[in-house]
This record gives sequence, C-alpha cells and structure tokens, in this order.
Amino acid sequence: MKLGLHLPDFTYSGGPAALAGDLTRTARAAEDAGFEMLSVMDHVWQIGVIGPPENEMLEAYTTLGYLAARTQKVKLLAWVTAVVYREPGLLAKCVSTLDVLSEGRAWLGSGAAWNGEEAAGLGLPLPPTGERFERLEEALQIYRQMCSDDDGQYEGKHYRLARTLNSPRPLQRPHPPILIGGSGERKTLRLVAQYADACNLFAGPDVERKLDVLREHCAAVGRDYDDIYKTVMLPLDPGPDGQKVDDLLDQLRGLAKLGIEHVHGWVPDSATIRPLELMGERVIPEAARF
Repeated sequence: MKLGLHLPDFTYSGGPAALAGDLTRTARAAEDAGFEMLSVMDHVWQIGVIGPPENEMLEAYTTLGYLAARTQKVKLLAWVTAVVYREPGLLAKCVSTLDVLSEGRAWLGSGAAWNGEEAAGLGLPLPPTGERFERLEEALQIYRQMCSDDDGQYEGKHYRLARTLNSPRPLQRPHPPILIGGSGERKTLRLVAQYADACNLFAGPDVERKLDVLREHCAAVGRDYDDIYKTVMLPLDPGPDGQKVDDLLDQLRGLAKLGIEHVHGWVPDSATIRPLELMGERVIPEAARF
C-alpha cells in the first residue's frame, strides 16, 4: 500500500506572506517521507469541514505548477477537479502543461463538483446534477482525445470543439492517469469503469460493497477490474508524538485486505513537518508491506 498527502488548508501561522515557503517545506518533507502523491483541493473558497469560507484557499492548478517546480518525484493532482469550473479543452491543457513541466508527474483528478456557495459567489457554473455528470463524461472523452494523435473536432451534447489541438502533448502515454472521485453507484462508478485509471472512495463500512459495484460495472463494459488503482480518502493522523500510529496502521491494514492500494489524506499540523517525518519513519514503510 502507498500513501498520499492531501493539502486542504492554506491558513498557516505565518499568513499569506510566508505561504510560499511554508508550502515548499511541506511538499519537500512529504516527498522525503515517501508519500506517493501530493494533492490540493479544487475549491476557490475554503470548505466547511476545514474552516470558514474566508480562510485562505489557493487556486488548484497554479498551486500544482508551483509544487512541480519545488519537488522532483511526487505525483501531483487536484483531488478532485470540479469539472464544470473549466472548459474541458482548457482543463486538458492545464493537465498537459503540468505533466510536461513536472517531467511526467501529473494526474487528472476529476469529479462532478458540488459546492454551490462558492460557485454562486464567484459566478462559476454549477448546472443540475444530471447535467454535471453528462458534462463530466464529455470532458473525459475530450481529455483522452486531446492526449492522443487525434486533433480532430469533438461534437458532444454540451461541448463542441472545432479542433482538439494540444501541443505539447503530455509526456505520459497514453495520457496522465485519470482518477475519478466519488462513490455513486449508478453514475460515478460506471464512469470509473469506462474511463478512469483510478477510483477514489471514502474509507468506511461500505468500501467493500462499493468495490463490488465497481467490479460489476467493469464486467458490463468489458474492463479488467484489476487495471483500476483502488484508492480511498482517510485522515492520516500519527499523533503529535506517534501515539496514534498503531491505530492508523490497523486501519490501513484492514483497507489493504479489501484490495485498497493507496490511501490519501490530510495529516494534521503537516506544516510543522514533524507529523510528516513520523509518517515517513513509522507508517509509510510499514504500509508498503501490506
């Protein structure tokens, strides 16, 4: 099992003036600790489970570009992109650019979006749920086409592109991997089976059932279930002095037995660096044995 670090909170003690340095130290410490991936949220306001909307929130792809220049190995993605916030051609261009400038470390994390408050606040599109899923599917088709040799037009229900030219194309072939976030059994997991390289579920008692549903969707579309990288989102808290390491390892061990290959999450107080060092010393090497 591999682990990834999610950075959902940019309200650091030094304030915005020190944020670039704090972010650099955190990202490099995560890489040194052995985290496989590093992600940020694709929100423009802070979300309620983390803090008030007035708290600091960086734009995702600008931040990922900055992190690409400050790291060397860790994979980079938005966990997950609100697909309707950017036109699909521009989104494909963003991920392609990130892949080239990170020397092949970009992923596309994508989902149907949900935050009506921030969308209304900044005038971002947030159509009804059914339409968002239709647009997500078309965006995935456009992304894959723009990463291929086909620079022809695209004609969908919601998007029409006269020429899907994308130069330079991403370094990874056939494209930077696609992770779809969410566990909706009828739509989201069907899209995972048809288009994605990885799923993302929330850790909980229904993980095994969600994986069974994904297996069924894979069978229906003729996809090998084992080709999909199984990930879950789970808080990664080793405790200030490692007091919670054993409990965390028990959770990770249980998920590994279900077939989960990657656990991604927020490490409390990661900006102080010591929790990341504890993860690298006591959790990541042990989880690699699961």
